Amino acid sequence: MDETEFWEIVDSAREAADGDPEEQADAVVERLVELDDPEAVVDFARHFETRFHRAFRWDLWGAADILLGGADEEAFDYFRCWLIGQGRHVFEGALHSPDDLATLLPDFDPEADGDAEDLGYAADEAHEQLTGLRLPDLDLDPQDTPAGERLDLDDEQAMAERFPQLWERFG
Repeated sequence: MDETEFWEIVDSAREAADGDPEEQADAVVERLVELDDPEAVVDFARHFETRFHRAFRWDLWGAADILLGGADEEAFDYFRCWLIGQGRHVFEGALHSPDDLATLLPDFDPEADGDAEDLGYAADEAHEQLTGLRLPDLDLDPQDTPAGERLDLDDEQAMAERFPQLWERFG
């Protein structure tokens, strides 16, 4: 599975789920099982985890903190899954400039959006359904701390200056 196929599965599942993260996760599992190829599921998992690790950055954590009205480490993990689930355009846009999430997410609802824990386990579930076995280790080395310059998420003035668009809309 290449990157284009990965994003096609994410996008088609999001469209089928009409924005519901749990339904999107279920749709990803269905699409992966339909492939009937455990190796393709492992490839999907590798693409997902690579993006999950790429998004482990202080600037994205700051954006998530503003969007969600606070984000501890667990909430930030689920936010990164959700961000991947929003598709390539939003994901890459957020990596390029996290403050642009203010315009990339015109319909963002802090009460309903930003948490897609189940999406992070979709490949695991699909692999288990296909093989009866757990997904093998992907041999990816996650970093221990977020990349980039550390942010003080409690410093409202610094956050407002760093993320003016997000702060204006959600701060």
